[in-house]
Amino acid sequence: MNQPLKETPDNNATPISPGNADQYLTFILADEEYGVDILRVQEIKGWDEVTPIPNTPDYINGVINLRGTIIPIIDLRRRFNLRELEYGPTTVMIILKVQSQEHERIMGVVVDAVSEVYNINTDELQPPPEFGGVINIEFIRGLASVGKKMVIVLDIDHLLNTREVQLLSAVTEQSLSDS
Repeated sequence: MNQPLKETPDNNATPISPGNADQYLTFILADEEYGVDILRVQEIKGWDEVTPIPNTPDYINGVINLRGTIIPIIDLRRRFNLRELEYGPTTVMIILKVQSQEHERIMGVVVDAVSEVYNINTDELQPPPEFGGVINIEFIRGLASVGKKMVIVLDIDHLLNTREVQLLSAVTEQSLSDS
């Protein structure tokens, strides 16, 4: 159940100026709207069972085989320490291209639902507020007001390049080379 990306009219935070706006796919987690750079989105796939990998953090659901590529799947609710929900009909996996220092890799994140595609001018993206080290904001690229709501734009390269995820990727790459 792959869903095409949909862009709707009048979703602009401000009018688009060439070279000044980026598009973000937004999704819902615990009634909050988050966004990722649409150029990083490879596919949106309906929830499907994953193969668990032993001895991984609880936020790593496991892996899927997507057309011959083994892809690690991260549950963003667990990653952000949000209350867990049973997966439902709107639960999707967003397959993303993630850049690390060594190479680009494909990873998936589980979210409650896909929302919209927004055009956000780069000057509309505000840095996250400082909380004095009490709250970890290292995965937040910025905040944008879109209409009457706030969209939290994520830095997926930072979010999905933690030590645990890198180890999982190394394990899946090794298992592929062994087979």
